[in-house]
Amino acid sequence: MLLLDYQNVLIESLLKDRFSGAPPVAIDQVVSDFDGVTFHISTPESKSKILISISVRCYKELVQYGAQAVLEREYGPYIVDPESGYDFSLLVDLENLPEGQEARDDLIRRISLLKRNAMAAPFEQAFDEFEALQEEASKYTSESAPQGVKEGGEVRAIHYREQEAIYIKASHDRVTVIFSTIFSDETDRVFGKVFLQEFVDARKRAIQNAPQVLFRNDRPLELSHIPGLPSGKGEIGYITFVLFPRHLQRKRREEVISHIQTFRDYFHYHIKASKAYIHSRMRRRTADFLQVLRRARPEAEEKERKTASGRSFRVQ
Repeated sequence: MLLLDYQNVLIESLLKDRFSGAPPVAIDQVVSDFDGVTFHISTPESKSKILISISVRCYKELVQYGAQAVLEREYGPYIVDPESGYDFSLLVDLENLPEGQEARDDLIRRISLLKRNAMAAPFEQAFDEFEALQEEASKYTSESAPQGVKEGGEVRAIHYREQEAIYIKASHDRVTVIFSTIFSDETDRVFGKVFLQEFVDARKRAIQNAPQVLFRNDRPLELSHIPGLPSGKGEIGYITFVLFPRHLQRKRREEVISHIQTFRDYFHYHIKASKAYIHSRMRRRTADFLQVLRRARPEAEEKERKTASGRSFRVQ
């Protein structure tokens, strides 16, 4: 099955071309990404200065969960005031690039991961909270632990799509990530259940270290206190990932965040790809049946017949 890239491939290819020493040219491109995210790449001042701007539906929520600090850590000297109509902007001067090809490749990689890094902030915050709760819980037994340690931290909600959201909750022994997703029709729901069951079966068969995956149509207990959430309806589903301490180690954080961010896109992409594949097989099978029918069609009857004596006559 196809794994989607974490970076924006169009931005990556454009910057590679510009950083390769090609003559500067004027740029004014709008690039779309998953989840309604929009990039604008332009050269408003001069051909040698590239402005990269991003617009994210849930940017204000991301800022509440520390997105500004994460972006400053990743892009410090390149940050400028946001372009009008966008949430965050970077300015790269082609005449003042880092020395060495490795440093330039790293800058290209980081800029192409702009969406991923902005969306990573609430995950990083929840992972830090998990470590704090784990350390605090180690001071108590399960019965004597304070209520705040038992219940875990707050639920961080990221409304990254219309009617869909990601909910992240840290506890002393796990981090729970819940995707709410809309199924546009009954066929999508059927395919979705098949895919999710495969996640569960794969964990049982061979990948015991994978996160636990749960699916339900009614709201999970972690979201029971959040008002206004739809539940019990066929068109919406809640997919829960349970990340255990082995997934939350410092050396694995970056990879885990990248993987789990792309789950919704990965999930719905493969639903659509499976439907397209089945439709193509149906069309091919129909074409085969039509070919068989054409071959079985009897030839036109002869218009001229003969009698026993050998005389011929035409059939009217």
